[in-house]
Amino acid sequence: MKLALLGYGKMGQTIERLAKEQGHEIVYKRSSSTSEGHLKDAEAAIEFSSPEAAVENITSCFEHGIPVISGTTGWLDRYEEVLKIGKDRNASFIYASNFSIGVNLFFSINAYAAKLFEPWKEYTASIEEIHHTQKKDAPRGTAISLAEGILEHSDKKEWKLDRQSDDALTITAKRIEDVKGTHIIRYDSAIDSISLEHEAHSRDGFAKGAILAAEWLQGKKGIYSMKDVLQIK
Repeated sequence: MKLALLGYGKMGQTIERLAKEQGHEIVYKRSSSTSEGHLKDAEAAIEFSSPEAAVENITSCFEHGIPVISGTTGWLDRYEEVLKIGKDRNASFIYASNFSIGVNLFFSINAYAAKLFEPWKEYTASIEEIHHTQKKDAPRGTAISLAEGILEHSDKKEWKLDRQSDDALTITAKRIEDVKGTHIIRYDSAIDSISLEHEAHSRDGFAKGAILAAEWLQGKKGIYSMKDVLQIK
């Protein structure tokens, strides 16, 4: 498969290494300052750039008829706009806040746990996310996705960052040097506490999932998710 990499930071470089190991070819690379190759030559694009560049990158792929996998967070206030453009152009598109296979399984575990806890009001749910210090925005998309999975089975209607509130789910964000990504779900009561945790050991998991999604999307039209890729019901 001929791949375009839109965003060539640490994630883009990890994707390049693993994609080549799997026999794929990188025909286009674009960073914030340089580009190399030709986007039109790509059979799929993997987009890990910045919130400011994501919409242009994704819609450019739509215009060229190139399936696009996007893992950039921080631009979802324009998500519905992008989806409309994609549907109008009969595009092939997968967005995920996290492409790690383990994290996507964790999303389903989280939602199932929230459903189990729903009748037991003595338990209070909370989320803690830990990332490396270069991750400036908080909370990250993965924590928000986890929060949405909990709120679907909760009397609480919203989440709040670093704020305790009786009517909101609390997300705590920490930034520690050289942490790839850790997410902890806690259910606390006066009698006991229960925790669910996912810890990433490297970026390889995110990159492998994105490559898998690009492979899966070949020959398909429409808007999909990692649940489709992993056949999670």
